[in-house]
Amino acid sequence: MIPQIEKLKYTNSGNFFLMAGPCAIEGEDMAMEIAEKIVEITNRLKIPYIFKGSYRKANRSRIDSFTGIGDEKALKILEKVGKTFDIPTVTDIHTADEAAMAAEFVDVLQIPAFLCRQTDILVAAAKTGKVVNIKKGQFLSAEAMKFAVDKVVESGNRNIILTERGTTFGYQDLIIDYRGIPEMQKFNVPVVLDITHSLQQPNQASGVTGGKPALIETVACAGIAVGVDGIFIETHPNPAVAKSDGANMLRLDLLEGLLEKLVRIREAI
Repeated sequence: MIPQIEKLKYTNSGNFFLMAGPCAIEGEDMAMEIAEKIVEITNRLKIPYIFKGSYRKANRSRIDSFTGIGDEKALKILEKVGKTFDIPTVTDIHTADEAAMAAEFVDVLQIPAFLCRQTDILVAAAKTGKVVNIKKGQFLSAEAMKFAVDKVVESGNRNIILTERGTTFGYQDLIIDYRGIPEMQKFNVPVVLDITHSLQQPNQASGVTGGKPALIETVACAGIAVGVDGIFIETHPNPAVAKSDGANMLRLDLLEGLLEKLVRIREAI
């Protein structure tokens, strides 16, 4: 199942779709570099592609953590990426009054996992008419996401994606219950596996979230084998210097090999 987005190409290729890009928009040059590389790869492999970038990071462990380069500046960069490469874009919103603002610049509005039960945000996103990507809360069962879907549908919008991003396991780890993927697909919406966020190690004593990027390929291969409709990967040319979530991002030059392997798995199943 592929989301209905006007600029989304290769939707009849039989491939999964990809949501990928940096955690946060750090600047125009970086965003354009990442988008250009991924577009080149996804065009060759005929993978439907949505560029991802957060215009602002609202959920930070410490007050001195990087939050963004300015809302309007970052949103205009997202808009430029979309127009330059003729691809859809996705960004997350954090309050109901951000929905209409972000909708002017991007094609998909993402609801962060911690906010997936916030009715006002879901309703505001739905009313923009944009596709709404709801991340499953780390504290919720797959079955409970039905109610988030219902809120958007009952607000007049059926263009919904659900994203699995792991479930809290203890205080500093997440696990993926792959049973939840077919469970959420029963709601007749595309289901995405957020690979890199599922490998976060939150609540570190340093106040900086850790991660296990060495397991990105393992988690991605398992997700495709289970039958996810799409995958979500945050990537950066040099995660070590990324201003947000560098500990669990995939290095950009490793993305092509991973996607080639995932396409082969998809063909096999």
